[in-house]
Amino acid sequence: MPTAAPRKGRSEAAAGAAPPLMSVRGLGVRFKTSVGVWQATRKIDFDIAPGERVGIVGESGCGKTITGLSILRLLPGNLAGLDGSILFDGTDLVSCSVRAMRAIRGRRIAMIFQEPMSALDPVFTVGHQIAETLRVHTGAGKEEARAKTLEMLRRVGIASPERRIDDYPHQLSGGMRQRVMIAAALICGPQLLIADEPTTALDVTVQAQILELLRELSETSNTALMLITHDLGVVAETCTRMITMYAGEVIEDAPVDDALVRPLHPYTSGLLRSLPHLSPRHGRLPSIPGRVPSIVDMPNGCRFRARCAHAAQGCEAEQELLDAGGGRKVRCWRFRELDLPGALQHAASAPITAMAGRP
Repeated sequence: MPTAAPRKGRSEAAAGAAPPLMSVRGLGVRFKTSVGVWQATRKIDFDIAPGERVGIVGESGCGKTITGLSILRLLPGNLAGLDGSILFDGTDLVSCSVRAMRAIRGRRIAMIFQEPMSALDPVFTVGHQIAETLRVHTGAGKEEARAKTLEMLRRVGIASPERRIDDYPHQLSGGMRQRVMIAAALICGPQLLIADEPTTALDVTVQAQILELLRELSETSNTALMLITHDLGVVAETCTRMITMYAGEVIEDAPVDDALVRPLHPYTSGLLRSLPHLSPRHGRLPSIPGRVPSIVDMPNGCRFRARCAHAAQGCEAEQELLDAGGGRKVRCWRFRELDLPGALQHAASAPITAMAGRP
């Protein structure tokens, strides 16, 4: 079967030609605890261009969700401190005022949270919750907000929106609640949409529909998408660029097809090899030994060294994010001498898009 074609088009052209919509430099998150201050993430560097779709991948505990929440300043201010800068369309979100952040949050940057049943208020109808965002940020009247909410519910594929607009969250299926979350995030036409595990716990049919919806909305409205997920298949199906995180650091940043075919970091390669879809039939499922280090016991030097089969003398030194050429960056000093297997080496007969579980 043929492999997935490289993604070239509006989003990729935007990434190459337009200045970044958001530029993150040296971002770090510190948490205050009863036993001291612990550094959850550090040295997070990446850019997102208008219309670009960027996937943030890694195991649980790598700092993906914390990074997304820190961009919107949704971490508790009395417990979490931010380092570095988040320059969004000329405004540094790290240092801007609470009032300025409220004007940006929901209006210019929106977020789809992991659990729609937890994020939606059970005592208000879904229509009320979507319309509230529009009324707060634009001053729209009640009737105008309801009309635009109906239009958005249709756009995200909700059947019979005239009836569903007055339903409560518990009356909707998981897929419909996720579509409601997407509608609430998009109602104000944000420039950047952060989607945190938007297809978790959904069946493959609904997952494919939501991924297609996100990609279509990004392409038609030029909305930048930051997709946080542990599912590399979702990234392969939806994104134009992939950023791999490990132990609170960005360790690889590359165009998605390049990262899937020829990863430069051993951790990215390990994630690809551990996909069940890519393992030899009746063979043993490869895995990465060990686990992500705890925030209270981060190793010195390369944080992946203890789990890496390619560790060598020199890996005990602090690793910087190196320019690997071709729009790629990697936090591994050995990347030029390593020939790491990617998706195609392990599943030459299967297309990359099959990893997303298309029905």
